[in-house]
Amino acid sequence: MKFWHKIATLLLVACMLSVQLPVAAGEGGEPEITAQSAIIIEASTGRVIWEKNADARMYPASMTKMMTGILALEQMNLRSPIVMSPAAAYTESSPLGVLPGETIRTDELLNGMLLESDNGAAVALAESMAGSVSSFANIMNGKAEKLGMKDTHFVNPNGLTAEGHYSTARDMAKLARYAMQNQAFRDIVKQEQRTIYWTSPGNKTFRAHNTNKLLGKYEGMTGIKTGWTNAAGGCLATGAQRNGVEIIVVLMKTPTPDDRFKDAEKLLDYGFSHVKMSKALSKERTRHRVWVTNGQEASTHVYPARDIAYPLINGEDKSKYSLAYDVPKVVSAPLKAGTPVGNIVVRYNGEAVEQVPMLSEQVNSGFSIGSWLVQTFSWAINLV
Repeated sequence: MKFWHKIATLLLVACMLSVQLPVAAGEGGEPEITAQSAIIIEASTGRVIWEKNADARMYPASMTKMMTGILALEQMNLRSPIVMSPAAAYTESSPLGVLPGETIRTDELLNGMLLESDNGAAVALAESMAGSVSSFANIMNGKAEKLGMKDTHFVNPNGLTAEGHYSTARDMAKLARYAMQNQAFRDIVKQEQRTIYWTSPGNKTFRAHNTNKLLGKYEGMTGIKTGWTNAAGGCLATGAQRNGVEIIVVLMKTPTPDDRFKDAEKLLDYGFSHVKMSKALSKERTRHRVWVTNGQEASTHVYPARDIAYPLINGEDKSKYSLAYDVPKVVSAPLKAGTPVGNIVVRYNGEAVEQVPMLSEQVNSGFSIGSWLVQTFSWAINLV
């Protein structure tokens, strides 16, 4: 009798385990959002955690300004003055109120554009970089191509609705990830507010407030950029960082401006609940030898700029990750401490997903027998 009782118990347990009970969103289930398109990525590698219609072409609205902002940071002297043109000053939805002929420094205009989403500021930056909006759009599209944004085409620097101006959640996530690798960009978009100062007239200022309502509200929020037009609906690229995990969310076309923030919170929560980091390599314990020519020493060590960790999504095994050194075997002195010398390449399933710079120790220029031998036989060293 006991035997049959055990068998019945085992069968009951097996039946219970086979039943798949519905799971509420936020407890492991799919996030329920109003946005028509969305994506969640892990920031260090760009790997996708979750997506919804992520390749649908839509109006990106003011998320476009991420591209204008990063190009300004890469190409412009931030202390140079810009004289506001009538075309820029009278652009629709320009809350800073910079008038034609007024002068404002590039960095002030850039902050105003990314915080207050000032459309005229975007035009002024575009004109300063390329002479005209159309010429700047060509630069934007060239950069988009380099970033692998295959379903994006820009015709203006601010995202005002225009024929032929479109992108996707996936492409905007690539742009957001790239922009957030620039520390100056990160520093701007994380600000809740900032005073914008004019060069001329010198007494004119504007208190800019970030249009991202999640700043100061959602734990670990890092930015990034809002967007809204009647045609685009609510758009948002946003990110947050917790316990070594950084998540980027992009969503497009919510019914109302507030819906984009509610959706983003759900998506960020989902992202953090589905990723954990596994430490792969310690900056302090990793040294890789390179040979030196023209130096007082014949060799030195390079080390990673930071610790490396693998983001594991949905409980996956870290065995799918690998590390490879992409570092020259021979370098030439002098080298300042912290000089980038190659990279460590992080691969997932054989595909490169991240590069971490390798930094040099200090090597002074000069002569040593060892360094002379390295130079003499460098051809043989490079063959090894």
